[in-house]
Amino acid sequence: MGCVVKWDMRLRSSVWIALIWFVAGVRLPGATHETQRVEEIARPRVVGYFPQWGLYDDHRFLMKALVTRGSTKVLDQLNYAQGSVAGGHCSIADANADLNVAFKADETVDGKADAQGSKFRGYFHQLEELKSRSPRLKVLISLEGKASDFAEDAQPENRERFVASCVDLFLRGNFGGGVRRPKLFDGIDLDWEYPQAGDAENFIALLKEMRRQMDAVRPGLRLTIAVGPSPRMYGGTDMGEVAKLVDEIGVMNYDYIGPWSKTTGLLAPLSGDTTRGGTVERSIGAYRSAGVPTNKLLMGMPFYGYGWSGVGEDNHGLYQEGKGIRGDRPYWYIEALGGDFERYRDENSGAPWLFDGKTFWTYEDPISVERKARFARDQALGGVMIWELSGDTGAGDLLKAVKRGVDGADGANEFEALRSGGGGRGRR
Repeated sequence: MGCVVKWDMRLRSSVWIALIWFVAGVRLPGATHETQRVEEIARPRVVGYFPQWGLYDDHRFLMKALVTRGSTKVLDQLNYAQGSVAGGHCSIADANADLNVAFKADETVDGKADAQGSKFRGYFHQLEELKSRSPRLKVLISLEGKASDFAEDAQPENRERFVASCVDLFLRGNFGGGVRRPKLFDGIDLDWEYPQAGDAENFIALLKEMRRQMDAVRPGLRLTIAVGPSPRMYGGTDMGEVAKLVDEIGVMNYDYIGPWSKTTGLLAPLSGDTTRGGTVERSIGAYRSAGVPTNKLLMGMPFYGYGWSGVGEDNHGLYQEGKGIRGDRPYWYIEALGGDFERYRDENSGAPWLFDGKTFWTYEDPISVERKARFARDQALGGVMIWELSGDTGAGDLLKAVKRGVDGADGANEFEALRSGGGGRGRR
């Protein structure tokens, strides 16, 4: 499914062709040892979330940015956040952002202003234009809501009706008011945070019902889920069984630490001392052990960071007490911080942090992101999952680093170069 399944199909076809030629006693035309080799690792899929609320940010985030930044050349899949789960059915979460707002010519993907009289405008219309421009890009609707609503919708008496509402709205494209776009979305991303032990059976049954109804609409629709950093958060749920029903399992490999903690730390370290908190490696390993095939796992990457104030100077502020700064900040904001901030980097995880003697920021930068993307490739993961795209710079620096990593660009990445030059923890 997606790049993994397509790769498997190419591989299977190549094997059968080779076998036929072998049985016939004929050498493949022009074949050499090199030309008969099949690439061992398919490029991991790059999945990014597009934030609906970006319309209202001070730095307004438009669909056009995905074109001007070159993001559509990197992304394989766009998860549109969000569709609403409430009241026993799926619905449009923000009609203004999705269908009504009229973008000006300099704000649109195709350079044409939205017609004032059109019933189909907003981000959904821009998605349509984006797909027309980049036909290989798959677009999924991310369904989000309260855990209690998901739990109620997954009950046997509610399940079929709830799924039908989601399928009719987003996959059959019946948006109301005479607007119908049956192929705008290529699947559903389910973000239930989180099923409890008593929900385990209903959670799997809900996925089965979604799979059944989606397959009835058209083949090839993708069903994906976003999951927490540990399968232990899904007590009683057979993750191996879940994996059989979905195309991707996106692991939220972030928020291992945050402003809710009185001590600073690293937001999303790839590796390192697990006594200080979780790591990406540990989370991915746990899902593998829980029965999830490696090629269905997406490694989460944060394009944001967290801060603390009043932090002590020991260890350049790392693992010191401080007062959490409320909320997160996008990468572009943290990277632009000036003053007395100096950047340091953990020698194990490659994760950076900023510290000016009193204020501490943990985040990801192009060096750590590229290293993670290379890890995803080396481990043959299904891909990487970015939360979320508005956090990148105007030049798309983080996403470009992801591309270098998943493509396996020649040469060691910058982090390895720093380490070989005596790097480790220190100013960068």
